[in-house]
Amino acid sequence: MNRDQELEYLSLLEPNSLSQTGTVGDPSDEVLLDAYSRAVTGAVDKISPSVVNIEVHQSVRTRRGGNQERQGGGSGFLFTPDGLILTNSHVVHDANRVTVTLSDGRKLPARTIGDDPATDLAVIQIDAPAGEGRSLTPVTLGDSQRLRVGQVVIAIGSPYGFQSTVTAGVVSALGRSLRSYSGRLIEDVIQTDASLNPGNSGGPLVDSNGRVVGVNTATILPAQGICFAIGINTAKFVASRILRDGRIQCSFIGVSAQTAPLHRRIVRYYDLAHESGAVVLSVEPNSPAQRAGLRDGDVIIAFGDQSVSGVDDLHRVLSDVRAAVKTTVSFIRGTEKIKAAIIPTAAAGNN
Repeated sequence: MNRDQELEYLSLLEPNSLSQTGTVGDPSDEVLLDAYSRAVTGAVDKISPSVVNIEVHQSVRTRRGGNQERQGGGSGFLFTPDGLILTNSHVVHDANRVTVTLSDGRKLPARTIGDDPATDLAVIQIDAPAGEGRSLTPVTLGDSQRLRVGQVVIAIGSPYGFQSTVTAGVVSALGRSLRSYSGRLIEDVIQTDASLNPGNSGGPLVDSNGRVVGVNTATILPAQGICFAIGINTAKFVASRILRDGRIQCSFIGVSAQTAPLHRRIVRYYDLAHESGAVVLSVEPNSPAQRAGLRDGDVIIAFGDQSVSGVDDLHRVLSDVRAAVKTTVSFIRGTEKIKAAIIPTAAAGNN
């Protein structure tokens, strides 16, 4: 290497990367943090004040016919400044007494506003004396429909009342189906490799900006690091109906579905309102959907006079449609637009 080549090579080196003695300089702690670490720590700092521990006392029947109190719990997060908390239905279902521990260590009583076993979501509210509900920090809710496979996500919980625990990973898959403890399929579930620790059920799944994109709900125990979360768009809808009605009333058509894009030519040809719909993954035997002629692969684009851009829209529409009343379902099969009559039935668990 001649002198000119040596000077050109040295000019490519980062200035001041070496000390005068030829050894690497001592970087600060902040320099050691790479972009990934800064994203995770920033999101955790933003969301941790909103994460709570939930302690639950339930009365269970013994084999001898008596009652015994059982203690359990999980995590949750504040989504309004007046103390409303989102968590899992299986955490608070049939609870006699609920206690919430805030991030600052305060323990406050809470009450269940309503829960929906079909989506494993529940809303509880801190029932605090005047002044005790001060300084409550709600989360910022994101948009789960904008999630992409490979995106960084962080699962946060507050198990056993300890300081928040954190695991980070990526979105492994979208549009998964998960059977809830009520037996119903939860659709459009987020799969992530951000492992859930015991007691983290009901905690938030957040993106790198600290926005909540899901509610952590389950771990498949035989599989290593496969965890699931209910999309926050579903949680927003369920929470709004629980706050309005105290429960979810939903009609049943008997399909498992996920959000899927439509070909642009089909969207333009039929002048559709959205570029996506709810693709049918399976149809239950002897269900309203089967009787209406729906098949696997059909993409539902409208129900009655309401357009459907995905599974969240389909859930919303079915909560407004009355059971046993004939309506129409519009769907794309191949390149053909089909409209069929359908009569939804009352979903299990509806009163």
